Amino acid sequence: MPAQFNFQQFKAVTPLDGVNIWAYLLDRYADRITVKRRKPALENLEKIFNATFKLANEVGFRTMNLRDLCGETGLSMGGLYGYISSKDQLAEMIEDVVRHATHEVPKMYTDITDPLDRLEALIRASIYVSEILQPWFYFVFMDSRVLQAEQRSTAKESEMHVQALFADVIAQLPTRPPGSPDLIAAHIMAMFQDWYVKRWKYRAADVSPDRFADSAVRMMRGYLSA
Repeated sequence: MPAQFNFQQFKAVTPLDGVNIWAYLLDRYADRITVKRRKPALENLEKIFNATFKLANEVGFRTMNLRDLCGETGLSMGGLYGYISSKDQLAEMIEDVVRHATHEVPKMYTDITDPLDRLEALIRASIYVSEILQPWFYFVFMDSRVLQAEQRSTAKESEMHVQALFADVIAQLPTRPPGSPDLIAAHIMAMFQDWYVKRWKYRAADVSPDRFADSAVRMMRGYLSA
């Protein structure tokens, strides 16, 4: 893809979206999920994770339990166990989706040679994938503190992976403002994290994903090209 693309163009090529994500989970965890009929399995996975995000927002992931999840989804406890055996496993699957997205999406732009263009593509892709998977990114950002230690470590590694990608591209600029590429990359990360964590703010101001991405790119190019 070129460096300049919009949300609609990204949605046409993204490896994970709001539809195929259920097939990804079903195939990824086929050894754990005991339900073998594909159509109801996909439908129930969608119910389970949408209910998880709803309960996590309303009562907190630490507080909710599997019985709450049964009540929200309409599944029996035995039916729920066909997909997950514990809250920890549920959290692991959510983190895995975010990790997969943050590792796979940047691979789409490795052929862009100009550093500023590649950085623009990475910023746009990061904003757009976090828009498509907003509940998943929000959960990992807000609830990673309640994950098991290994899962917390993996969630941090996913974030640092993206920051390192940004920093590596910034370091390739022939001229750039003084300062650490890692710190500049961290500022960029904070900018698009604000997008998926504080959606209420941008929704109230009627800011679209494209408008936010265009503004973020202008700020990045204006600073790094100065």
